[in-house]
Amino acid sequence: MATTAPLPAATIRTQIPLPLRFPDGYSSLARAFSFDGLADGREHLAFGLGDRAAPVTSTENLREPLVRPHSECLTGDVFGSQRCDCGAQLREAVERISDSGGYLLYLRQEGRGIGLYPKLDAYALQDAGLDTYEANLALGHREDERSYLVAAQMLRALGASRVALLSNNPDKARQLGGYGVTVTERVPTGVHLSATNARYLATKARHGGHTLDVPPPG
Repeated sequence: MATTAPLPAATIRTQIPLPLRFPDGYSSLARAFSFDGLADGREHLAFGLGDRAAPVTSTENLREPLVRPHSECLTGDVFGSQRCDCGAQLREAVERISDSGGYLLYLRQEGRGIGLYPKLDAYALQDAGLDTYEANLALGHREDERSYLVAAQMLRALGASRVALLSNNPDKARQLGGYGVTVTERVPTGVHLSATNARYLATKARHGGHTLDVPPPG
């Protein structure tokens, strides 16, 4: 749970220019950042896009960046699975942040924090009739085990203590605020609806409070 206690400091470890290209041909120049001192010790990355693709030489804010904390999804981000909307949201976020200037935070929190193999176990339970939250609980996990503490650490290291948040998930805004990052605006993503993810998106809207305008599952 988020807290207002002082954050342990993280620092930028390495920053390099990194051209990005997506299967549909869209490309953008990013600056990839790695960090020292992240609380969970995992290898999370930040990608500076648009005017934030320039080297970070100080922590003075130019203005409030557009930020998307994106949880890793191997099946959706890399292999194009449509059981979720993660890959489509990643692609959308890179273009919108490139246009506006800001950061994509790529967080190593597969399966809402439960890991890749358990996520596939959860998929099997969903195929048997459980929804995405029920499946996590049935496996002995919480509905959502993600923490955005490291996202807040990364933003503070980048000099971004005030952000516009590109997300439909109210928990991201709550947690970042609790960790001392001011969310000045919540910017919704698009709705990436397909025949295979309709039930998943409807469950996120109904149960998780995500701002998604999707029809209830039939």
